[in-house]
Amino acid sequence: MTVRTILRFPDTGLRTRCEPVEIFDESLRVLSNDLLDTMRAAPGVGITAAHIGVCKRVFVLELSREDGARVYVNPQILSASQETIRHAEGSVSMPGMVDEVTRPNSIRVRYQDIEGVWHEDAAAGFLAVCIQHEIDQLDGIFWLQRLSKLKRDRLVKKWEKANG
Repeated sequence: MTVRTILRFPDTGLRTRCEPVEIFDESLRVLSNDLLDTMRAAPGVGITAAHIGVCKRVFVLELSREDGARVYVNPQILSASQETIRHAEGSVSMPGMVDEVTRPNSIRVRYQDIEGVWHEDAAAGFLAVCIQHEIDQLDGIFWLQRLSKLKRDRLVKKWEKANG
């Protein structure tokens, strides 16, 4: 298990659509463990393979140590509620920068585990927000793209000033 280097905004790898995982082997298990270690070191509650420059549809979430981490492979949102929720979001690729994003409050998601077994779950609230955020990243949509142009420009200027 290794802590990997996280791509930093505005790296183009963060806007690249990831490819589906087709081979479920030891290298996927290693990638998943590296993602968990990297996310914990960041720190964060979610991380995608794209964040470390691996263009595969894999992400790890760990909302609490007690509940443990979950690996999502080839995830897809099947449905989303009309009801929305606003939640502060950020990224391990842009530490210290957060803003409120509006997303559906609940979703149904289909994904594979690291063995390749398909699962379908319902998620609501913070869990639903996190899953949508990470799937966006796998689709090459960095969370800033969910903000208004004014908020996005303001946050990018703040980021550039802090990391200039």
